[in-house]
Amino acid sequence: MDKIDHDILKILQQKARIPNVEVARTVGMAPSAVLERIKKLEAKGVIQGYEVRLDPEQFNCAMTAFVEIRVKTPASVTKTGQALAKIDRIQEIHYIAGKDALLAKIKVADNQELEHILSRRIASHDAVAGTRTHIVLSTMKESAKIPLPKTIAQP
Repeated sequence: MDKIDHDILKILQQKARIPNVEVARTVGMAPSAVLERIKKLEAKGVIQGYEVRLDPEQFNCAMTAFVEIRVKTPASVTKTGQALAKIDRIQEIHYIAGKDALLAKIKVADNQELEHILSRRIASHDAVAGTRTHIVLSTMKESAKIPLPKTIAQP
């Protein structure tokens, strides 16, 4: 990955829907060359996809909760995490260090929906030993952007 790839990634993280012609103009290359570079970055897995960020309040899922999930045995962490990841209201699930093995980020409409997911979808799972829930009161920052270094080493 060279400086131009790095610059393209910075631009795409700021505005994923930016026209290819505008990216090309910014980095000083032909649009076809920029498109080829983007396709290579996608093929290498550097760019994993593009998402639209929606306003959760518009879709009845304005409540955010983080749930720490203890599993009964360490051997069941991966399988349990994969099973819980299929629950549509769970946005993220992470294997974490500490006494709790998994951390889930959940977006729901209200306390009743959260209670339903906790009791019927998470706590009822055979491998789950217990949960601890943190309800978000407000969010100051939420982003999927990866901080890129200001400069990139040249080969």
